[in-house]
Amino acid sequence: MSSAAPKLLLALALASGSLATPALAQAPTREISAAVEGVMPQVVAWRRDFHQHPELGFAETRTAAAVAEHLRSLGLEVRTEVGKTGVVGILRGGRPGRTVALRADMDALPVLEATGLPFASTATGTYQGQTVPVAHACGHDAHLAMLLGAATVLAGMREDLAGTVVFIFQPAEEGAPPGEPLGGAALMIAEGVLKDPAPEAIFGLHVVPGVPGTIFYRPQGFMAASDRVDIVIHGRQTHGAWPWKGIDVIAVTGQVIQTINTLTARTIDPTTTPTVFTIATLDAGVRYNIIPDQATLSGTLRTFDTAQRDDLVRRAEAAVDHVAAAYGATADFSIRQNAALVYNDEGLSAWLAPVLEEAAGTGKVNAATPPTTVAEDFSYFQREIPGVFYHLGASPDGVDPATSAPNHSPQFDVNEKVLVVGVRAHVFSALRFLER
Repeated sequence: MSSAAPKLLLALALASGSLATPALAQAPTREISAAVEGVMPQVVAWRRDFHQHPELGFAETRTAAAVAEHLRSLGLEVRTEVGKTGVVGILRGGRPGRTVALRADMDALPVLEATGLPFASTATGTYQGQTVPVAHACGHDAHLAMLLGAATVLAGMREDLAGTVVFIFQPAEEGAPPGEPLGGAALMIAEGVLKDPAPEAIFGLHVVPGVPGTIFYRPQGFMAASDRVDIVIHGRQTHGAWPWKGIDVIAVTGQVIQTINTLTARTIDPTTTPTVFTIATLDAGVRYNIIPDQATLSGTLRTFDTAQRDDLVRRAEAAVDHVAAAYGATADFSIRQNAALVYNDEGLSAWLAPVLEEAAGTGKVNAATPPTTVAEDFSYFQREIPGVFYHLGASPDGVDPATSAPNHSPQFDVNEKVLVVGVRAHVFSALRFLER
């Protein structure tokens, strides 16, 4: 569809008097949907290409180059290396108006893919000094493709746009790599991504297990704040047959994990503020009959209440110290935030529901879904400007979402039928915001 179609229909409507007030002067839904359908073969091709060539956080050089090249081909103003590998595309409409931002993330994970897809990843990368397999096991390949599709459609309507759309392609959503002080969203913000032009609002989405093509979110706290926790236990090495001659960090580690699990389960009311504290890695020892002198643990803390989080951290650190001291060991406890609470602006959330229904279809939007303990650094954008982040169901056809492979799983895949819904959601949320 050419960009002239919406303009022509709008002119005819105005001439006939069928659009009596400026509030009704909206781009036609049917014509926009047709434009979206027109770009879908390219969207699917992008998704498969990005999927086959994943890159870890702050190493998304091939990905960023492809994104920038396409945005330039659309005639957008393009800024690269915003937050190391981040890309920003600025679409200035033919008429003055408001400014809105749309965001997608670009990074992959150190996961060995097991989907069996013909375009499955065989890529590797460097993570924590080691060569690891890399895969788009969280769906960021789909996010990239959908936002590029939306940029293509909106660029085709440039003359009719009253305002500006900022397309943010963000690196390192999965957290700052070791040695980096900031993750992707925080670094892009520090380097001015929300300035010149300054968006009044921002929207983003994430594919997750769910009924294909449905959209769900909630106002206020939607996705948990995420902290990385690191614990190092120091003991004294000894022969495995003489544990009393050393200080057994393996025994201490087992007690530390049990203490953290019990502390969370028995002191936090899960019905009021969902809280998850998980120890996920343990590194200790090199030989079966030697008790090592050090054990390193790492994990994640997910919370929805800042005061409660601070109190739990204080008590957990004290408990770990006490457990270690009981065995004659010592412990180093450190915590670092990966993502703040995803907090959807209430007014914007209410306004967005019918817009998303326009994109997904009647009855396919749930704007009152329960909170989820997964996290997203989109939250840092929301700390600066009002925003709404929502989920797009992408389970395979005929598969119960409760049993479909979750994000970060080696088997995680995206149902490509839902990509068109995501592109429409991006396009309509930007357009309708500019038309408000």
